[in-house]
Amino acid sequence: MKRMLFALAFLSAAPALAAPAPSVVGKHDANAPINIAADKFVADSNARTGTWTGNVIVIQSDMRMRANTVRLNVVGKENKPDKIFANGNVVVDSPNSGTVTGDNGVYDVVAHTVTMTGKVVLTKEKDVMRGSQLTVNLDTGVATLGSGAKPSTTTQGGGRVQGIFTPPPSSNPPQTSN
Repeated sequence: MKRMLFALAFLSAAPALAAPAPSVVGKHDANAPINIAADKFVADSNARTGTWTGNVIVIQSDMRMRANTVRLNVVGKENKPDKIFANGNVVVDSPNSGTVTGDNGVYDVVAHTVTMTGKVVLTKEKDVMRGSQLTVNLDTGVATLGSGAKPSTTTQGGGRVQGIFTPPPSSNPPQTSN
């Protein structure tokens, strides 16, 4: 019975994950309900965690996240969400901001930050950014992409942030001389 009450506390607290903070994705509704689906859910009342495993899909408004495993930590007497950890093939899609992939992700509900780590790739249309750690502050909209590597004289291209940007097509065709 205690485990069932704890599981219900997770499900009832899910909308609280959507803190009323500005989002870097434009018109995303941060107050929308959060829906989580997976092959399996385990609640651990001693650790105060809930873990979804197997083809996990998290949807809030127009944002969608996929991962192998998602763990939610709660704190306080009211079991308020504290942090959400996504592990394994993490993909976040949003029509406004594009797609971000990484090995792991952490949403710090209290600090309103999202951090992606591992082989991080941001893609929007033909533009691509690569690094090993992306941190986004949902209050300020500031995003920082880092290489995660310490400067080294032996590093050649690896351990650096990389970007490829495609300029929009020009409305004026190039002039040719006769």
